Amino acid sequence: MAIIGQRLTSEPFMLELPLFPLNTVLFPGMPLNLHIFEDRYKTMMNLCVEKHQPFGVVLIKSGTEAFGPLAEPHMIGCTAHITQVQPLSQGRMNIVAIGQERFEIISTVNDRPYMTGNVQLLRMTNTDTRLLSTPGAKLRPWIERYLSMLARAGDIQFDAKQLPKEPLALAYLGAVLVQVPPVQKQELLAVNDGFSLIDSIRALYRREVALLQAVLSKEPDETDTPGQFSLN
Repeated sequence: MAIIGQRLTSEPFMLELPLFPLNTVLFPGMPLNLHIFEDRYKTMMNLCVEKHQPFGVVLIKSGTEAFGPLAEPHMIGCTAHITQVQPLSQGRMNIVAIGQERFEIISTVNDRPYMTGNVQLLRMTNTDTRLLSTPGAKLRPWIERYLSMLARAGDIQFDAKQLPKEPLALAYLGAVLVQVPPVQKQELLAVNDGFSLIDSIRALYRREVALLQAVLSKEPDETDTPGQFSLN
């Protein structure tokens, strides 16, 4: 696998970015695995690899991921930095990318097989780890409790030590792990303040824990040996 690298700055400025509409929300610092098989996205990814540039992941608002007309995206997305490429037959490829910077689409351009956008990178305020340590400490036990309940429901295990210590990283991982519709995760991606983001995710986990508890209270305990759940 080839390793490629370039990181966008966090300064707010306009740039043109290839866009990949998906039925998922990418968050900063979180991994994304993709199997590229459509010709238009083969072209897009080869260009990104050749020029060492990122692409943008945006949640589909209407339309479909594969084939057909280009989907209509939500306006806020996350840049994806390609870290690994595995070439396959017929030009297909598997890629691994890492989310980096949030952005807002100002306008889209459809003069290529894939969508491109003129985007502006978004700043996150109140990101100091020391200031976020208290709200982060309040969020952590809710994530741990939620994952423990999922383990009970699904015969899986997880290691709480794998949860990141940095508050924003914990919050974004929490946003990935919670089992809610993508549109709710899109709302979290749009939050521009560290305090508000952590508080919103904690409120979401409190609600989901209550719902999961209600479901589990109606189910018999399982006695099978649980499998292994990884936060990687």
